[in-house]
Amino acid sequence: MQSNKPTLYLICGLPGAGKTTLAKKLENEKNAIRLTPDEWMSRIVGDGYDEAKRAIVEQIQWEIAARVLSLGVSAILDYGFWGRSERDDYRARANALGARVQVCFLDVSRDELLKRLNERNANLPEATFKVDEA
Repeated sequence: MQSNKPTLYLICGLPGAGKTTLAKKLENEKNAIRLTPDEWMSRIVGDGYDEAKRAIVEQIQWEIAARVLSLGVSAILDYGFWGRSERDDYRARANALGARVQVCFLDVSRDELLKRLNERNANLPEATFKVDEA
């Protein structure tokens, strides 16, 4: 039955769009595991911009997501998913496991993004990193 399948939620949007806020909401509402790379990067690496280590973190997080999806539990990947090819890749991976996929795209105006980033940068929450306007 389709409704009993676990769902892979792909949280898509630019920095400041509200991805992690939405991911946390879905985590509670859908009883799903939430995997947010910035939280791991903060605790393990201390640098959110080390792309090689981020790739390793994201690979491990995918392995966890794949395992829980195969167990019938939904998973949330809070990665950004800026590129269509990346979204398509994760759709195919989830489909191969028999899971549904829901892309959650947060479309926020540039002015609002800059406002949010300025506010966040002025008082960085735990497990986040400064994001420049560029």
